[in-house]
Amino acid sequence: QVQLVESGGGLVQARGSLRLSCAASGRTRSSAVMGWFRQAPGKERDFVAAIRWSGGASIYATSVKGRFTISREIAKNTVYLQMNSLKPEDTAIYYCAADIDPPVVLPTTEPQYDYWGQGTQVTVSS
Repeated sequence: QVQLVESGGGLVQARGSLRLSCAASGRTRSSAVMGWFRQAPGKERDFVAAIRWSGGASIYATSVKGRFTISREIAKNTVYLQMNSLKPEDTAIYYCAADIDPPVVLPTTEPQYDYWGQGTQVTVSS
């Protein structure tokens, strides 16, 4: 079992920044991939970014590329999502997820992930 706990959400004005954290515990693996997804009201949950624990390779959704940065701090078993130049359309619940047996290609779809956090709300006002 893997437990994921997100933090760092909140209310921010457009063009502002927030940093989300995801603390992982339990049976994590160095080969795992950690991902961030988000779900806006009335919409499906969408992929945002992912990073491989070992090596740090990452991938981003087109909508956030250049504005968001995913990183990890191995010693703290924590993954971060630095969000800059936020837009109202970034408003959503943000979820952290773990794929403990990932493929070579970084996973970007929900079914590929095995464990999920409870989510943290991000609201961007215009």
